[in-house]
Amino acid sequence: MAAAAGAVPVPVPVPAAGAEAAGPGEEAAGAGPPGTGPARLARLPLARVKALVKADPDVSLASQEAVFVLARATELFVETIAKDAYVYAQQGKRKTLQRKDLDNAIEAIDEFAFLEGTLD
Repeated sequence: MAAAAGAVPVPVPVPAAGAEAAGPGEEAAGAGPPGTGPARLARLPLARVKALVKADPDVSLASQEAVFVLARATELFVETIAKDAYVYAQQGKRKTLQRKDLDNAIEAIDEFAFLEGTLD
């Protein structure tokens, strides 16, 4: 494939010899302090998520990819319900989420219908 006239090639970073690429949710070597920077894809500790998965007697093995997907889905779920509950906190002129804000979000939003009665 020929490059367009006047196009500037973009350098692609190549890992140093012997260096391994970071897997899902892992830090790249030299990326700064742990938990910072864009290299961290999951904020929940993957080891704890894996321990929770393995606590289910029906689960014998869980791949790192499956654990990562579960952790990321959990993060997105918590973020979504927190944002929706925060709307109710703002209506009450508060910045702190309370249980009643979560109850209101669960009642009002169809996506959270499966949670009805869980906080009782």
